[in-house]
Amino acid sequence: MAAKGHRVRIARDRIITVLMILATALCLVPLVDILWIVILRGGHAISLKTLITPTVGVAGGLSNAIAGTLILVFAALVLAAPLGIFGALFVSELAPRRLASFIRNSAETLTGVPSIVLGYFGYVTMVVWFGWGFSLLAAAITLMMMMLPYILRSADLAMQKVPEELRRASLALGATPTATAMRIVLRASVPGILTGIILATGIAMGETAPLIYTAGFSNYMPTGQLFHSPVGYLTYVVWTFINEPFASAHALAYAAALVLILLVLCFNLLGRFVVRKSLR
Repeated sequence: MAAKGHRVRIARDRIITVLMILATALCLVPLVDILWIVILRGGHAISLKTLITPTVGVAGGLSNAIAGTLILVFAALVLAAPLGIFGALFVSELAPRRLASFIRNSAETLTGVPSIVLGYFGYVTMVVWFGWGFSLLAAAITLMMMMLPYILRSADLAMQKVPEELRRASLALGATPTATAMRIVLRASVPGILTGIILATGIAMGETAPLIYTAGFSNYMPTGQLFHSPVGYLTYVVWTFINEPFASAHALAYAAALVLILLVLCFNLLGRFVVRKSLR
């Protein structure tokens, strides 16, 4: 009986292993197919001229969209990272239990809000009500609202994993709870915080809906003005130009998709390098 039960467990283990491999393959097939098409068609369309020339109608290059994407994401990150990190520090170390639970639930809820809803909110409040028009600041704040819950929750989870002994040792040596949070917990949570920032930045780079309502689009290089100055970005080129009945527009859309993938890849590699450095 024992031998028979052992054989049953081995067979069950093999069946589950095969099912997991098949499920992984089914997930990878569409991903590889998308990457192959983008790399193949985008590689033929991209050139140095494409990278340094601004968009002209449905042709030209991508310099304005690349610059706009980097500026928008950087501005949103500058706004979201401090709020998310210090918000997580407050939730993890200083907030009362009920308030901390409320903030965590709110952050979880915000991650599930469709991006187009945030874009419409940004349009109604900042573009129309505040009178900023399509602008860099309106788009950056909208992206910040998307990035903030990811950074806050990742940082919060990283801080919860810090051993309690470190906190008690710091308090026993005479440090205040605030000093313990800033000097002990925050430093120990750096890898998890950076992981959340990488995730949030990758999500922000791939968004279109919030920016259509807040940044508009411009064929010109970003001016740096915060108000009444539309900004170009790569996802608009991908989303809009692929639907145009022109070969030049399709080529530019695939080139923009390839550049966007490379930017996200580079940022992820840079983030992983920084995480490894922080762990040493």
